Amino acid sequence: MEASVILNRNRCGLDEVAAALRAAGIEAKVDAVDGDLIADRVEAAVKAGSKLIIVGGGDGSVSSAAQAVAGTDATLGILPLGTLNHLARDLGIPFDLAKSVDVIAGGQARAIDVAEVNGRIFVNNAAIGLYPLMVMDRELQQQRLGRSKRLAMLVASLRTLTRFHHQRLRIGADGGEARIDTPLLFVGNNDYQLALPAAGQRDRLDDGQLCVMVMRKKGVPGFLAAVMRALLGIPRPDDMVRLDTVSSLAVDSARSAVTVALDGETLAIKPPLIFRIRPGALKVIAP
Repeated sequence: MEASVILNRNRCGLDEVAAALRAAGIEAKVDAVDGDLIADRVEAAVKAGSKLIIVGGGDGSVSSAAQAVAGTDATLGILPLGTLNHLARDLGIPFDLAKSVDVIAGGQARAIDVAEVNGRIFVNNAAIGLYPLMVMDRELQQQRLGRSKRLAMLVASLRTLTRFHHQRLRIGADGGEARIDTPLLFVGNNDYQLALPAAGQRDRLDDGQLCVMVMRKKGVPGFLAAVMRALLGIPRPDDMVRLDTVSSLAVDSARSAVTVALDGETLAIKPPLIFRIRPGALKVIAP
C-alpha cells in the first residue's frame, strides 16, 4: 500500500510514525510540517495523484486535510495524535498509534459528511459567541506562556465568562428567519449529544444534516445553569433552541466580520455566513 503521509510536527515523532507504517506494510515518505502548512501539503499530494493521504495530528490537522481531500477521489487516513481527536473518536479509530495504523492498513473506506461555512470545510463543529473568545484566549496563553492546551482552556473559560456578552445575529433556515441575541450559536456536522456521559459525541456522520443549537439570552448564572442542565439531560424549554433537519443555515450580523471557531481554530469571516452540509463528500478509512 502506498500513501502520502503528512504529520503535524508539533504533535508526533516522525521516526515513530514511519516505523509503525513500515511494520504495517505501508510504503510512504513521511513529512512533518507546521500545522498551518498541512492544507497546502495535502492539496499538493492530491493534485499529484495520491489516492491515500494519511494525516497525523489533532482535529485541526484533520480538518485542514479534509479541506483538500473532500470532493476528490482521494481517501483520508487518520492518525489521532492530538489532544482530543473528536472525529477519530466518533469514527471509532483507536488512539494508539500502532492500532490506528492497523486500521489504515485494513483499507476499509467509508464516505462521511462534512460541513462548510462560506467554502471553509469543518469536520466537527463551528461556533459563534463565547467559545471563539475562549479559543483565542487559549491560543494566546499557549504562545506567550507555554501553557498546556487543557490548562490554557480552563483559564480562558473563566476569563471569558467575566466578559460575558451576547451576539446579535439574524439567522435563516428552511425559509424561516429570526433575529436573536445569543451567547452561543453552535453548528455541528451531524447531530451532537449533549447529556453525560456521551456529551459532545455523534452516533452518525452520514445523516446529511447540520446540528444547530442556539443558546437563549441569559446572564452568567443562567448560562451556567443551562449548560449544567443540558449535561444532566434535563434541559428546560427556555435554555436553548434546537433546529432539526437543517441542511443549510444563513447567519448575518451588523459587524464587518464575525469570529467563528471551526474545529478548535478561529477565523474572522465576513457576513453573511452560509453554512451547509455536504453529504458523503469525504472518504475516510475507519473500522
